Amino acid sequence: MIFASAAFGLLARGATNIPSVVFNHLVLGVGAGLVALVGCTIIDYRIWRRFAPYLYVLSILLTTLVFVPHIGATLLGGRRWIVVAHVSFQPSEAMKVGSIMFAAAYFTAMRARVSTWTWGLGGFAGIILIPAAILILQPDIGTLGILCVAVFAVFWVAGARLSHLFIVGASAVLVLGILVATTPYIRARVETFINPSADQTSQGYQIKQSLIAIGSGELLGRGWGQGIQKFTYLPEPMGDSIFAVAGEELGFVGSIGLIVLFLLFGLRGFYVAARAPDMFGMLLGIGISTYLTFEAFFNIASMLGVAPLTGIPLTFVSQGGSAMLTSLASAGILLNISRHQRRGGPEL
Repeated sequence: MIFASAAFGLLARGATNIPSVVFNHLVLGVGAGLVALVGCTIIDYRIWRRFAPYLYVLSILLTTLVFVPHIGATLLGGRRWIVVAHVSFQPSEAMKVGSIMFAAAYFTAMRARVSTWTWGLGGFAGIILIPAAILILQPDIGTLGILCVAVFAVFWVAGARLSHLFIVGASAVLVLGILVATTPYIRARVETFINPSADQTSQGYQIKQSLIAIGSGELLGRGWGQGIQKFTYLPEPMGDSIFAVAGEELGFVGSIGLIVLFLLFGLRGFYVAARAPDMFGMLLGIGISTYLTFEAFFNIASMLGVAPLTGIPLTFVSQGGSAMLTSLASAGILLNISRHQRRGGPEL
């Protein structure tokens, strides 16, 4: 319903690509995504452990296709999409799940050596480095952040040493600092986050309009479909700004309700992971739950001005066929882990 309301705003602007956007989201995203969800709910999650290395490599190869002429497509300054038969999709979404699966399989196999420098910290670095390099070159720092946080959660729960976790955190801060210093568009977004009122006609425009939309919703909102900002002022109302549309139309009560739903989803995911029958199921559940929940909360935080804008979609809500498909398939895997959970907890 939130997506449909946001689509009305784009239609009122005179956009000519509404049919393709709706087809991509509802047919390729929601339609194919529901099929993937049901399929992944039925397929025993333990099968993914056997194929995890191949899926990881395949997802990396697919993501590198964005750099191939006539296959990769550039949009809004990022080379993140590949186009096949006039249908575009973002392969980095698959790389998130591929990396989580491989991390869960790897640390399950190396559980007796997770605390070592070579197989623990070295293994984590080996899993992260290639996807990180590809995403930095695109550039897609938002997706990189989600991927790193999810794999970091898997590494942590697998039994990583505290010193290794500290090294990973310090390295992440160092790399982010280098990117901010050397990449103009990242530096501009960080500067906008620190001082959003500095340039409200350019870099600060989106956060300004988002806050106006959310604030004007007040307690109960204007009502579904009655938002104003989506018609003229709010950039990307069906994309990363869709929470602002929800905030304006559903108000504080509706926004809190949406946040609580994501919170309950994340808590339930961690509950399922804690009661998985084996270590692979536990780590896979932790990685998927972290990825889906952190993505949602980071999008909401960026729309409220408490995190930098990155273009990360709102899980299960924002426009995006590949993002919706991957999210629903991941939820299906989590549901299958839940079907196998044991009341007494995991047997490690």
